[in-house]
Amino acid sequence: MITRCKPVLAILIACGVLSLAPQPAAADDAPPRDQEIAALRAEVAGLRHMAEAGRDRGEIENLFSRYMYLHNAFHDPEIIALWVSKGTPDVHAQYSNNGIYTDWDKVVAYHAQRPNPKGKLTFHYVTTPLIEVAGDGWTAKGLWIMSGVESGLTDPQAAKMAPDFMYEKTMIDGKRVWMHTVLVKYGIDFLKQDGQWKIWHFHCFEVARSPHGIGWIPFAAQSENNPFSDDLMYFGENGRPVLMPKPDAPVTMRNNPYRTDTGQTLDAPPPVPYRTFADTFTY
Repeated sequence: MITRCKPVLAILIACGVLSLAPQPAAADDAPPRDQEIAALRAEVAGLRHMAEAGRDRGEIENLFSRYMYLHNAFHDPEIIALWVSKGTPDVHAQYSNNGIYTDWDKVVAYHAQRPNPKGKLTFHYVTTPLIEVAGDGWTAKGLWIMSGVESGLTDPQAAKMAPDFMYEKTMIDGKRVWMHTVLVKYGIDFLKQDGQWKIWHFHCFEVARSPHGIGWIPFAAQSENNPFSDDLMYFGENGRPVLMPKPDAPVTMRNNPYRTDTGQTLDAPPPVPYRTFADTFTY
């Protein structure tokens, strides 16, 4: 019986009635449908976005850490390259409640001319980074806490240009000594230019300053109504106080430095997730 069927099977195959070629899969084994492909594509896009945001966050944290290393070493001209390019709209910086600097040249002037006299030490370090990259990937916000020391020697004649509470009672080599611990918060907005993250808005929120001879509470009691602390930009050659230039605009977000007659507030709001910069606040 089987032998008789072989010629018949051969004829049917030759005539195309039967085929030994693989047959189409059943409906249950069919390739993914269009909606399944779309879902996979969306998942891949989401994972790619997460990876890019993670990379951006790392680059932003490195950028500000690089800023601080250069700042501590007085390599100020190298800091200018970390800022957005000249002509970028809405660039600004705020260092006190005196006002905001919106002119690019004034913003970077602090980094272009800060001297490094003998006996001066600036050592700031940043912690507690809170960074949010915009959903569109073009801007980011970061908030840091900074602690550190600032110190140096001042010629007695130059010291007369500053209040006495800025200095220690000790004299070194005939010079006045300033030796402070500082506590600060930095709120910064970043902008991506030519594929690189740059500092766009810079806001320094000074929290407290503590000369080693008196501490931050007695210092605040003497300085909180004295404009010198807000006006001081840095101590230059021979310790001569150099004051901040005139601001370009009034402040829109005030600092809340420690005072003996007020409490603390959330003056530097932490960043939260946002889609595009129009959806968030400005540091």
